[in-house]
Amino acid sequence: MSQKVFAMNPRFSAEVAAEPGGGHLNSCFACGACSGACPVSMAIPAYDPRKIIHMIRMGMEERLLSSELIWHCSGCRSCVPVCPQNVGFADIMTVLRGLALKKGHVTSDQLVAKGKAAKVERDLCVSCLTCVRVCPWGVPKIDAGGAAHIDPAACRACGICAGECPAQAITLNQSEDERLLAACGAN
Repeated sequence: MSQKVFAMNPRFSAEVAAEPGGGHLNSCFACGACSGACPVSMAIPAYDPRKIIHMIRMGMEERLLSSELIWHCSGCRSCVPVCPQNVGFADIMTVLRGLALKKGHVTSDQLVAKGKAAKVERDLCVSCLTCVRVCPWGVPKIDAGGAAHIDPAACRACGICAGECPAQAITLNQSEDERLLAACGAN
């Protein structure tokens, strides 16, 4: 069995830091407060915010952007208030996800399949605007055809729109991290 070799990109850390939300990347001194507060790292041992920061700094762009690790973050932001350096790890995860999409490491359809974005079934949508009103981030929009549309890159996969849609036109698959967190809580 062969192991895939990934190239290193020494400019990757600067690229992440230059993106909105990545500005405090280099303030991290790996204290572990984020890892200790992260419910996902408790359920998925391979997910460690410190490890991800280290991978960024080491220039492990391809390995990180093509990894499932960046999609495990639940966006709960438990890491943000505990960080003594205001790194904003949750924002860095948003940057990594955006770069993965932009650079073709993942597609919008794959995000929907992974449970990281909701999808509107156009044939079921009745254009009631419920999803538009209930989304705290303003992601659902009504398109030119009169049906709701959700941009997978902007969707936070919170499930509010899917839960509130009276026509049940919006679906959100269960993500792997949600499944693991639920299993962890059942024990």
